[in-house]
Amino acid sequence: MIKTIFISLLLTVLLITVPSAQTQQPAKIPRVVWLTTGSPSIISGRVEVFRQAMREQGYVEGKNILIESRGADNVRERRKALAEELVRLKVDVIVTAGEGGTRAVKEATSTIPIVMASDDDPIGAGFIASLARPGGNITGLSQLSPELNGKRLEILKEVIP
Repeated sequence: MIKTIFISLLLTVLLITVPSAQTQQPAKIPRVVWLTTGSPSIISGRVEVFRQAMREQGYVEGKNILIESRGADNVRERRKALAEELVRLKVDVIVTAGEGGTRAVKEATSTIPIVMASDDDPIGAGFIASLARPGGNITGLSQLSPELNGKRLEILKEVIP
């Protein structure tokens, strides 16, 4: 279910950001870059699942979409440099894997769409205003938001009185 929501969310962002195909200019191929604070090999499984899901939606890598992954190798300064490089390259969407990557990209751009693959507390980290209305250029998935803890406790009490 989370995979389906994530893919749908990313497809929506791509469709919104890519210019209409009705123009006669050479078609711009959307470029999606996954950014991780560690090594790109850490997220290779996620990126491969994403590639497969995109193929199932009719996207052919190199023909109508470009998918890359970059990693900061756990070097804080490299996160910032990679984020700034992606902004200079004018990629269409940046997918972040972890709070450090999201923060670096947020500081580098307010216009390129950022999709958080999974950040623990995007509200507490200052990435979004609220879960209902994130605002800005950041969207994505959150697994452990403190806003949900009350509801989790309520469900737990119902299951185990």
